[in-house]
Amino acid sequence: MVDEQVEQEWDVIVLGGGPAGYFAAIRCAESAIDNGSPLRVLVVERARRSLGKVIISGGERCNVTHACFDPARLVTYYPRGSAALRGAFSRFQPRDTVNWFEKRGVILKTEEDGRMFPVTDSSKTIVDCLEDAARRAGVTVWNQASLLNIDRISALPEQAARFRITLRRDTLDSEQVLSAHSVLFATGSESFCHNILARLGHTIEPPVPSLFTFKITDVRIAELAGLSVPVAGLRFVGDPDSEKVPFPPQQGALLITHWGLSGPAILRLSAWGARWLYERNYQAGLLVNWLHPLSVELVYEHLSKHRNLPENNRKKPGAHSVFPQIPVRLWKRLTEAAGISETQNWADVSRLCMRRLAEELTMGRYDVEGKGIFKDEFVTCGGVNLDEVDFKTMQSRLVAGLYFAGEILDIDGLTGGFNFQNAWTTGWLAGGAMAKL
Repeated sequence: MVDEQVEQEWDVIVLGGGPAGYFAAIRCAESAIDNGSPLRVLVVERARRSLGKVIISGGERCNVTHACFDPARLVTYYPRGSAALRGAFSRFQPRDTVNWFEKRGVILKTEEDGRMFPVTDSSKTIVDCLEDAARRAGVTVWNQASLLNIDRISALPEQAARFRITLRRDTLDSEQVLSAHSVLFATGSESFCHNILARLGHTIEPPVPSLFTFKITDVRIAELAGLSVPVAGLRFVGDPDSEKVPFPPQQGALLITHWGLSGPAILRLSAWGARWLYERNYQAGLLVNWLHPLSVELVYEHLSKHRNLPENNRKKPGAHSVFPQIPVRLWKRLTEAAGISETQNWADVSRLCMRRLAEELTMGRYDVEGKGIFKDEFVTCGGVNLDEVDFKTMQSRLVAGLYFAGEILDIDGLTGGFNFQNAWTTGWLAGGAMAKL
């Protein structure tokens, strides 16, 4: 049933209780108080608990942001959205994120790879901070409330235009109708919200998965789950092999899994290749350099010198890895793939087999058959077309009073805290703009 009470009036309604929505609501409410004109700010979240993605992120440690404090360099970590974010990061970047949390008693630490976490190593620290800040600023939060419809109410000459929003509140077993001057969409990649925004005139870039692992069935890595190398180089080859791949190679730690390959290098490559792989039904040729940045020629030269040492003549090539970064079990598979028998001595290995081994180590081809199973914190690319958004305010260029923040936009970053930084930055900008009613 529809709640019979009079349509509830709010100044600002934030749809989505994730990091972008919460940050925008806090910024809006705090700025309005500082301006001497407090606003009624409501956050609407369909789940039982807000900030769910924050809770599970980084193995429940919460990778808040990345220690990259140069906006020009920071944008290079975003396969989609880099140009739009350049100006946004000049107004709110990771250093500002660090300062924001520190002012509220949360200290962040930087790990060797640049990722930043709370010193408590607990995502609860971040969730508690955001919830406390929202409470102190007077933000109202409704959980288990789902958006059903939104309409733009035509403005009379003496009135500002408003939005009418219909919600389903599970806790009340009823529908409610609300109105507000400003509405922020921070609903992530929800297709229902995409449809509503398309009806309001926005262009939606089709969402597809980003940051996923690769399914690969190959005897060279079969039953080697858990083995890893610290730095591998990865690149796709087109079909045919001469086809130019429209994104850069990636490098980083590489992990062998039960179903194929994972690790930071794979996640980065999947982000850059998200649409390219989608168009190919997640089937492509992957070249792996297990010894990045060494070239095939340098590796061949090193193998030749090792083979020619007198003390190695009677040693078995498959018994010990010539390169310490290659686990012995993986090394044995690669020597076998190069045609080197486990019964051979180094003195009996031909130059042709050494060349094949050098190629296996630096440019072995593995056929990607699909993407791995989603985890709870997966990311998508796609969303609201960025040309239709003013990135100084995050307001729609098509519908006045309509704002966006976070993953609802066609923006996605690499793994390492970059997607959270997009949420903090766009939420902060939108919240500040909505405070100026």
